[in-house]
Amino acid sequence: MNSHVKITKDIVNGEPADLSRRSFLVGSAAAGLALGYSAVPGMLGADPAFAAVSNFDPSVWYSIAPDGIVTVTCGKADMGQHIASTMAQIISEELGSSWKDMRIQLASNDPKYNDPVLGAQITGGSWSTMMNYDAMSRAGAAGRIALTEAAAAAMGVPAGELVVRESAITHPKSKKSMTFAEIVKSGKATKTFTPDELKAIKLKTPDQYTMIGVSVPQLDIPSKTNGTAKYGIDVMLPGMVYGKIVTPPVRFGATVKSVDDSEAKKVPGFIKAVTLDDKTATTSGWVVVVANTYANARKAADALKITYDGGPNAKLSSESLLNEAKRLQGFDDSGLFFVKDGDTAAAFGTAAKLIEAEYTTNINIHAPMEPMNATAQLQGDIWHLYSGNQFATRSGAIAAGAAGVDPKFVVLHQMYLGGGFGRRLDADMMVPAVQAAKAVGKPVKVIYSRENDMTMDFSRPLTFQKVKAGLDADGKLIALNHDVVSAWPTKRWGIPDFLTPSVDKKGGLDGFTVNGADFFYTVPNHNVRAILNEMAHNATPSGQLRSVAPGWTFWAVESMVDELAHAVGKDPAQYRIDCSTARAPMPVVRNACATPCSRRWAWPDTAPSNCPRARAWVSPASRRRRGQPQAGPRAWPMLPSRRRARSRSRN
Repeated sequence: MNSHVKITKDIVNGEPADLSRRSFLVGSAAAGLALGYSAVPGMLGADPAFAAVSNFDPSVWYSIAPDGIVTVTCGKADMGQHIASTMAQIISEELGSSWKDMRIQLASNDPKYNDPVLGAQITGGSWSTMMNYDAMSRAGAAGRIALTEAAAAAMGVPAGELVVRESAITHPKSKKSMTFAEIVKSGKATKTFTPDELKAIKLKTPDQYTMIGVSVPQLDIPSKTNGTAKYGIDVMLPGMVYGKIVTPPVRFGATVKSVDDSEAKKVPGFIKAVTLDDKTATTSGWVVVVANTYANARKAADALKITYDGGPNAKLSSESLLNEAKRLQGFDDSGLFFVKDGDTAAAFGTAAKLIEAEYTTNINIHAPMEPMNATAQLQGDIWHLYSGNQFATRSGAIAAGAAGVDPKFVVLHQMYLGGGFGRRLDADMMVPAVQAAKAVGKPVKVIYSRENDMTMDFSRPLTFQKVKAGLDADGKLIALNHDVVSAWPTKRWGIPDFLTPSVDKKGGLDGFTVNGADFFYTVPNHNVRAILNEMAHNATPSGQLRSVAPGWTFWAVESMVDELAHAVGKDPAQYRIDCSTARAPMPVVRNACATPCSRRWAWPDTAPSNCPRARAWVSPASRRRRGQPQAGPRAWPMLPSRRRARSRSRN
């Protein structure tokens, strides 16, 4: 694990770092060969002049030890999807290492481990492989080049005649050979790549792959099956005590008026009841009880007598939120446009038949197997947080806010996640851990009960959708309005760059609440509005859950298409095909195709324009960016629906 340190005032006030000038460093030392992006001078832990002070491991994405072991540092949260092994497999492919030599470790929240595309440490959206594939491939290839040049110099042969395979470099003509371990020990592998040189590296073509596309043992499975893998709940520190949260009867907005701990003091091992003062507004009205064991913390928590001010949301219910959503949807000027094609109002005026339907979904909890937990410890000026987390960049900042320190004094030690599903994109568990540890002067592990986890989840938001469709005399879909009203989980993060600009450039909307409503069917007049339900946003702070918006938008779209097919007396599958043939037909992709981009897990937006898999999967908005036709049938599973549909015919 890397750790942040308190840097000196002179360094802080030095010349600002130019991130555009960073270079790729491949250097060797007695400790091993370090490969990865090296941050520029002036950045914490990057400048060799401050190496002893900052105490950073010089490796970024992987390192090769003198014994030939290749350790890959994964900047993503591993929650059972084996993403660390995936990163290792990508690197191994270009590096030429043997799989038996590969090892993995999880990164801290140090910014040098940020996603090369997103510029932050976040795991979600099925982004990890596609956004890191190129960077990991080039990191591996750069290492192979550096090792090959060092081996060529040592053997006295041309580098172009060498073959790299299974952690060894051989010269077939002379039969000379050197292992990675021998090259690292020699200390001769040193090479610096500029960003332009990195981009110019010619990567392998799919027919040259020996690792990608091959089933290899996942590197995390042995530790997960023999019990040595460490999850957040497994953390044990010297002198550690335990915290149990007590939460108010209101999801958000309550405050603590008084705490009577007289009975709690009778519980053996009770230490203190700490009322949280959460300046990050992640929690409200929470108290954490600290005791020598978790069982005693629970007993003491049950003995507390707390009075609350319920706040502005105390009397709200799901019905209140739904009624507010319906009210907002009724205004013509509500929300922002995610899709605005054609003139739906005019098309509805000429339609032979109109069909309207309403769809609602309730809040939905994540319920991962491992309950929320975090362990906080203050060592000197540095706060150490141990937890499994999907958004280390934001979570480190929240932990810092809870502690009242600069984020550079917070080190997140990433643990394996016993389930994420988007729940661990949030950092609420770190707030009580930090403030309890600060109050008692000891490391504190906070573990949520199942009741805490369910009631204080950052749940999937309650949604209300209204869909209106217009058909012509032949039953063809000529217009569709789709309004989606909900809390906006992404807006709650307070990161404007994560919002989606509205198509009419009037502001940022939460694309993760409406994506999927920009469907694959052909309709000349199509509007999609994203409408923020402020009442729900404030009363039930929402989060991302698995498929996010498609969990409700696909359902509404496909249910409406079923309604339309029924209204015109057509087979639902045939009607979908008919709705998708007005423009250039798209190939139906039923299985993984054999195109190079799919073999390399490429993101559709960067895939060749003639790639059928990319064209079949990318959204209409992305197809517009790529200049592709907006067509292509895609049928989604039908779900039991709560909907009210009505139709009006114009004859």
